[in-house]
Amino acid sequence: MRFVNDFFDYELLDADSGERLERWGDIILIRPDPQIIWSGEKNDKRWNNAHAVYHRTNTGGGYWEPLKKVPDVWSIKYGDLTFRLKPMGFKHTGLFPEQAVNWAKADELIKNANRPIKVLNLFAYTGGATVACLSAGASVTHVDASKGMVQWAKENAAASGLADKEVRWLVDDCLKFVKREIRRGNHYDAIIMDPPSYGRGPNGEVWKLEQQIEELLTETGKLLSDNPLFFFLNSYTGGLSATILNYMVKNCVAKNLGGKVYTDEIGLKVTAKDIVLPCGNTTIWER
Repeated sequence: MRFVNDFFDYELLDADSGERLERWGDIILIRPDPQIIWSGEKNDKRWNNAHAVYHRTNTGGGYWEPLKKVPDVWSIKYGDLTFRLKPMGFKHTGLFPEQAVNWAKADELIKNANRPIKVLNLFAYTGGATVACLSAGASVTHVDASKGMVQWAKENAAASGLADKEVRWLVDDCLKFVKREIRRGNHYDAIIMDPPSYGRGPNGEVWKLEQQIEELLTETGKLLSDNPLFFFLNSYTGGLSATILNYMVKNCVAKNLGGKVYTDEIGLKVTAKDIVLPCGNTTIWER
């Protein structure tokens, strides 16, 4: 498992009884997590001193209960990168901090390439990977189906001092965009994708990753350049094991490229318990 060591503005303080106790800069939040199935000691006093707690409802959604004044928007830093946060529906804050291990890996590969690198970031959300790749010196095409998420990503890039870097911000269906790029003959040296497990398109289309991952990987793999650098696939889908993800990337993307494919769990250290909370898998092909 790979986990974050140097994200000083974020800390998973404790994890117990179905909930996370997290520090986001100076803001303490309590959020549910279905993987935290154990019950033990809640010794950290900040369990009783949080700024807000997220409650699930019987209808499947939920709401934030403010316990103290919470800013509408606040910022945290990871190295030289700055991210704007806010409490959102479905318990999110606009950032998945466990992904910092992949931002660091992309940064390393791009800098060590010693050549211009074009990155395609699909299902790019609020742009964590985008700003990391821009900071490393790559040009990035950022694609997400949500106009609000793309705007948020632009704000993160600006907050990180990267607004003038070479980036395309696109609101689009990722698979449809990939197919158009194939027809246009465009290629990328590196591809990052973070597809959701389940979702609905603007016209009610149903997306299930298990049913569409083969087409998604096969089509996206066609966009790699003649001298590709890396391909990242993130997955939070419980039905897709690390072994399956590894096989799918080998079969659909890497079979004629050489290099190596490996899959790791990524996670977050739990300060109070000296354990690591798993937060999904990442499969990486690299030259």
